[in-house]
Amino acid sequence: MKIERVSEGEAVLTMPFFEEYAQGAGLMHGGALTALADTAVAMAIKSVLPEGTHFGTIALESRFLSAVRQGWVTAQANVISREGRDLVGHATVFDDQQQPVIEFESRFRVARRQNHQSV
Repeated sequence: MKIERVSEGEAVLTMPFFEEYAQGAGLMHGGALTALADTAVAMAIKSVLPEGTHFGTIALESRFLSAVRQGWVTAQANVISREGRDLVGHATVFDDQQQPVIEFESRFRVARRQNHQSV
């Protein structure tokens, strides 16, 4: 994964397709696409929290729209809400032709105890 841009609740990450890591039918594995989307949302969330804040994914949903057989995929993520210690993010993963291949949403929770001010 490559972090292209992160700022103010938004993130863009990219990742190449490697045929040797494809699933049995020669398609990019859904777990790899989901990991890219989840990491992009995490980076977007990290950009709105105090440095060093600990948080983790507590729920996620991936909706697969199209298969990836080659090239690079790009995840565009943003923070869409915050409720107490929970933050919700959304990402869309696109292929080289700018076609959406995944719609993704996840919920992250900030840890109770932090080394800095209360979050």
